[in-house]
Amino acid sequence: MLRIPFICFALFPFLTGCYPIHATLGHLDLMSKRQPVSDLIEDNAAPINLKTHLQRVAEIREFASRELGLPNNGSYRNYAALDRDYPVWNVWATPEFDLQPRTSCFPVVGCVPYRGYYSKELALEYANEFREAGDDVTVGGVTAYSTLGFFDDPITSTMLRLPEEKLAGLIFHELAHQVVYVKSNTTFNESFARAVEIEGTLQWLKNSSDEGALSRYRASLARADAFFSAVKDTRAQLGELYASERPDSEKRRLKQEILESMRKAHHERKINDPVWSSYDPWFDGDINNAKLSAVATYFDDVSMFREMLRNVGGDFTAFYSAVQAKARQLEDSARQHA
Repeated sequence: MLRIPFICFALFPFLTGCYPIHATLGHLDLMSKRQPVSDLIEDNAAPINLKTHLQRVAEIREFASRELGLPNNGSYRNYAALDRDYPVWNVWATPEFDLQPRTSCFPVVGCVPYRGYYSKELALEYANEFREAGDDVTVGGVTAYSTLGFFDDPITSTMLRLPEEKLAGLIFHELAHQVVYVKSNTTFNESFARAVEIEGTLQWLKNSSDEGALSRYRASLARADAFFSAVKDTRAQLGELYASERPDSEKRRLKQEILESMRKAHHERKINDPVWSSYDPWFDGDINNAKLSAVATYFDDVSMFREMLRNVGGDFTAFYSAVQAKARQLEDSARQHA
């Protein structure tokens, strides 16, 4: 997942306000905690459990460049222990009757549909401004972020909480952002990275010869597809409602009926298949436009990118070239319409 705060570091002299200062200091603090993974693995004083995790991270990192053609640089070759649950919290906000998220715009990366904070308290304060104005808002912790290769992004203690296949996928995802990035097109960027995450994890598990883990991962992908299908259907219903001439009071009532119908369908699915309880944290919280938009950003174009990879016979280098060509087309088109 691309995160914006690192950009503020480079642009600090040109920016004013508290957010750039917060972003700069937060990023510098995280970078200051880095220690080489290789040193920690060799350190006799390091906890055995940490060394075991980092050894596996080192193997995943080598696989990423050797087998998936991802950048062979200093990213994810350092470790940073954090004293908080997440390195960053993201705030998404949308109008009450609109599925398009409000954006924050920056030089270099363009406009993105969220704003990231290194402090949960500050994220909640920022979110509350939109909530008080009547917007739909969601705030979520982010396990890792990418600086597009401008810095050597570290493995953090928050990442090591993940199961191995999710950790591998996250590393592949974040490295993918260094391969292709289209300014002001978050859905393109995140869907591409998600596709690399999925296909890379499948390759990693096949290489590990763990048939059980591979089977479980494939089952999780099927559930993710079903979940996104539900999100897509719900957004379509809401979009039709918001475009109607109904009075706001009726839109508000019908909106809640649509959202509660989605929640009810999840609970019914879980009765038949308890493994769906893994999605409970998402459904137990408030479901709103902002939350649905955050999901759509990461899933909308994934199938397109996976099809592109299949079309080149699974050759990641050829795949990246095809995606880069598509990215240039999008950038050219954006310039022509600017």
